[in-house]
Amino acid sequence: METLGNLLSFVRSAESGSFSAAARRLGLTPAAVSRNVAQLEANLGVQLFQRSTRRVTLTEAGERFLGNIEPGLEGVQAAIADITSHAGEPAGVLRVSAAPSFGRDFLLPLMPAFLARYPSVIPEWYLDNRQVDLVAEGFDAAIGGGFELAPGQIAREIAPAHLILVASKEYMTGKGRISDLDQVARLDHLAMRSGRTGKVRSWMLQGPEGQQRPLEMKPRLLVNDPQALCQSAVLGLGVALLAVPDVLRHLEDGSLVRILPEWYVNAGQISLYFSSQKLLPPKTRAFVDFLVGHARQNQWAQRFDARASAFG
Repeated sequence: METLGNLLSFVRSAESGSFSAAARRLGLTPAAVSRNVAQLEANLGVQLFQRSTRRVTLTEAGERFLGNIEPGLEGVQAAIADITSHAGEPAGVLRVSAAPSFGRDFLLPLMPAFLARYPSVIPEWYLDNRQVDLVAEGFDAAIGGGFELAPGQIAREIAPAHLILVASKEYMTGKGRISDLDQVARLDHLAMRSGRTGKVRSWMLQGPEGQQRPLEMKPRLLVNDPQALCQSAVLGLGVALLAVPDVLRHLEDGSLVRILPEWYVNAGQISLYFSSQKLLPPKTRAFVDFLVGHARQNQWAQRFDARASAFG
């Protein structure tokens, strides 16, 4: 009978298309995962993967084998998770992804309380401006917006993802009262170019009565990072469209002011993404409950809402 280690190495390699990625998820070396899969193939007398220098792909036999064992393997893992969750406290490495600015300003400050409550959990944060693949990259959770949900994943909404127009008081000095989007279009625009597509994203602004208008401004300066965009606005270089969490502290200390407070971009929701399996690992369940509870207690949904009176 095959060992659980061999089967897990096969399934994780199939999900990620890589022995190295599977090794990161399983806490093994790539050589150990490759050896486990090779032993499984030898025991079955069937080649399960086509191997190349960059990735592994399932053979026809591998596809069939994966489809047959995956449901049963999930049941075994659920049973193990159930025993673990009832036998001890949350423990182990917790891999979480988030945007750098949001992670630095709102998530990392939660870690002292989280670590005090769960001393056996080791958070491993990956702060990057991209959407990660939870399964293929071996993350336990991710915080962000607009993720495409793969089968077996769910999103827990924690706050609206609104973007607003901001500039420094110094930049706005002498420009008079800005009362419509046509006036905004004549100001210097600070824009962000996507590192993934190389394009400057176009945005649709929403007005106080639900009307919509595209943001039409010629860029005066371009960057590829939200933090750099925010800093450019603070330095008085022009007007920038930024997410509320990225500019909240600058609005509160007065280094930035909001332009056209009745207009904003609705980019959906900031959500917490994780596996939808019934029995989450205790470390993941602890983190989900902790973050959702903190967001509710500290009213993130209200603080990040561009329609809130505090931003008027």
